Amino acid sequence: MATEYRGTGRRKTSIAQVRLMQGNGSITVNGKDLNEYFDYDTLKILAKEPLEIVEALDQYDAIIKVKGGGFTGQAGAVRHGLARALIEANPEFRSTLKKAGMLTRDPRMVERKKYGLKKARRAPQFSKR
Repeated sequence: MATEYRGTGRRKTSIAQVRLMQGNGSITVNGKDLNEYFDYDTLKILAKEPLEIVEALDQYDAIIKVKGGGFTGQAGAVRHGLARALIEANPEFRSTLKKAGMLTRDPRMVERKKYGLKKARRAPQFSKR
């Protein structure tokens, strides 16, 4: 069996488990091809970004399981997981990926709704009379 490198990526409420192997560049997300899974070109580009930065797009195959959140969060989670798996595969990629900001976990989350308000910060409309 070929060596397998793993990485976990997170973004908003999405979690991506990435398995990276030597191969020819096929990326599978939840049993579908990456281009089939993500509808928008921007999300496809975002998800493949770590491989393009280290110029290893056709060197590795990736099998990705992603769950939770929406498609934007999932694409961000895939990107984070791929970057982490690439470092495990080749530690020399670390400085390149770190400079590009691929290794930083985006901490922004949805703020919780507070009682007495309509949303997290949206107050009911004020009526003078």
